[in-house]
Amino acid sequence: MSHGARVIRTGVSSGGPAGPPPPAASSSAGSDAELMDGAYFRSCAGMLKVAQMISLLIGFISVNSSHWTDYSAYSYFQIVSMCDLVMILFFYIIHIFRIYRKLTCVSWPLAEFLHYLIGTILLLIASIVAASKSYNLTGLVAGATFGFLATILCVMSIWSSYKVSCITQSTNASV
Repeated sequence: MSHGARVIRTGVSSGGPAGPPPPAASSSAGSDAELMDGAYFRSCAGMLKVAQMISLLIGFISVNSSHWTDYSAYSYFQIVSMCDLVMILFFYIIHIFRIYRKLTCVSWPLAEFLHYLIGTILLLIASIVAASKSYNLTGLVAGATFGFLATILCVMSIWSSYKVSCITQSTNASV
């Protein structure tokens, strides 16, 4: 018997329930309605992505509008927050326009999982560095706070989209 952790996709951030596709309409209005996934706007994953983007943008603007005391710490925070914001926006557009259904050569759940994993770790490091170098300047403290908020939202997104389960796999030696 082997024990191991396995990541299982729950389907929360896949743009909707994992049911059969809706029947196709014969009119051109039906095909236009299928272009965008309106349910993703109201889904938990969609709202988490919007909240992440807003908190990253506010953190970036807060740091950018204040005068810096340590250039390298805050330039790192700005680079990480903008890269994370662009990637979250990219995956948001992927889900809204259902591009994941057309480009099946990419494992979108794996790509999104790796983005969130790496981006969350980098954002946590950037927020810690920004908080430690803030010197009680309000703009820098606000930027670090919104960085921590975005980190918490990214962890919530990972937690709601994937569950890690430890399962027991039996190996059959007889062939």
